[in-house]
Amino acid sequence: MTLLLVLAVFCLAGAAFLLGEIVTAPSRQRYLSVRRAATYGRMELPSGTPNEGLRERVVAPISDVLAKWALKINPRSSADSVGRRLMAAGVGYRISPTGFLALKALLALVGCFVGSMLGAGRGLSGVVLGALMAGALGFLGPDYALTLKARGRKEKVRADLPDALDLLAVSVEAGLGFDASLAKLNEHMDGPLADEFGLTLSEMRIGESRSEALKRMSDRVDAPELSAFTRAIIQADQLGTTLGRILRVQAADARLRRQAAAEERAMKAPIKMLFPTVLFIFPAMFLVILGPAILNVQKIFG
Repeated sequence: MTLLLVLAVFCLAGAAFLLGEIVTAPSRQRYLSVRRAATYGRMELPSGTPNEGLRERVVAPISDVLAKWALKINPRSSADSVGRRLMAAGVGYRISPTGFLALKALLALVGCFVGSMLGAGRGLSGVVLGALMAGALGFLGPDYALTLKARGRKEKVRADLPDALDLLAVSVEAGLGFDASLAKLNEHMDGPLADEFGLTLSEMRIGESRSEALKRMSDRVDAPELSAFTRAIIQADQLGTTLGRILRVQAADARLRRQAAAEERAMKAPIKMLFPTVLFIFPAMFLVILGPAILNVQKIFG
């Protein structure tokens, strides 16, 4: 039993180390890029030398193997679809699709090991059942967490869109261009929507057309209100329509949609409250109301 505990500690330590390497990989890559740019022209390191770090020699190949293994388990998934989901959740700049797939595979392996250890006292069936359940939880858990984060981010975008469109409309009507209005929006707003507009503005500044940049933003967020806004702006560019009036109309439409969504949630609230009321409140009320009467009846007929 002591040997199993020692082995479990070493496996968990290795998993924590690999997880830390995967999570901190983008920041270390940016640091290496800045350092290479600062030392450009002064020295040149040949590739394949011992100057490569642990990440390039060990972590990256292991991540690639784990990512391929995760794709084999779920053939319907792909690196492109995982990348789109990461972008929709707002974490696409901190973790790559390969890193996310490797994390899923690593958590599945750790879950299988922990589940087998927990089910070891119930024989072979307990070991197999515990390993399968814990492994499935470790493999599907990151997907569920990513879905929840993407859903919450989309709700924040839908909630902030009317105010953002009002600010854009005011800026355009004051004489600013659409690009300058986006820059002004980034100065006065924070949150996922401001980040998406900032990314769109950066894409337009590096040479991407406005229509393509807006389509990319609509694909990343996948919110109906934002899709309607991007279609309206693209159509205005093609037809030469005034942007100020279109932005006002889109802001009013987004506000009406937000109000309708709030009313829909309010109408669903009584139905959602019915189940906890029946399960938890009604039994306590029946016990308080009918309890004394039942005791009196027992005393009378006892």
